[in-house]
Amino acid sequence: MIFDLDGTLVRYEGIEFESSWGAIAAAAEVGEASLALLRQYLGRPEAYAEWVSRDAALLAGTPVERVAARVFPPPYAAGVPAAVEALRGRYRMGILSSGVDFVADRVRRDLGLEFALANRLEIEGGRFTGRSRTIVGLWEKAGALRALAAERGIPLEEICFVGDHVNDIPAMEIVGLAVAANPKDDRVRAAASHTICDFSELPEILERAR
Repeated sequence: MIFDLDGTLVRYEGIEFESSWGAIAAAAEVGEASLALLRQYLGRPEAYAEWVSRDAALLAGTPVERVAARVFPPPYAAGVPAAVEALRGRYRMGILSSGVDFVADRVRRDLGLEFALANRLEIEGGRFTGRSRTIVGLWEKAGALRALAAERGIPLEEICFVGDHVNDIPAMEIVGLAVAANPKDDRVRAAASHTICDFSELPEILERAR
């Protein structure tokens, strides 16, 4: 079981794409500047790493505690904690996200997941440094998923991927089971075997697919 993060496991209301990037920027009181950058780079997938770097730079010097107090606990999508608990012991579960490790790691710990692969925000002395490292490009999830599967010795056809946005489609297309969770686009719905609006539906879908 591999889950997307932003808009899938967690849904930050009032934030573009319900993203952890946007939620962190808003919490750091640089939301308007972050949104302006997002609009500048939308439609430029080749410049994703550059956008990540510039967006992270807006956080330089911001206390981590101030941001954490505003973005945590994560706003989980309906049914997420109960569904993960129902699946525990039956599936290996983790996160693959082009969002931020600051949120992804908290969700991994909260839900007891095996791993969380996401882009990194550097922290030193309790403050964001403004530096980042792109680990999962916005349109590179399929490659990252292949690497995860190979590393763990799991055939792609034995993986279920759950996502919500068009950048999840390449990953959905290479796994054995694809689930769209509150999809943001009809193309995501079309790429998935199943569509859910509440994660309580997921355990039954997986049981039928076995």
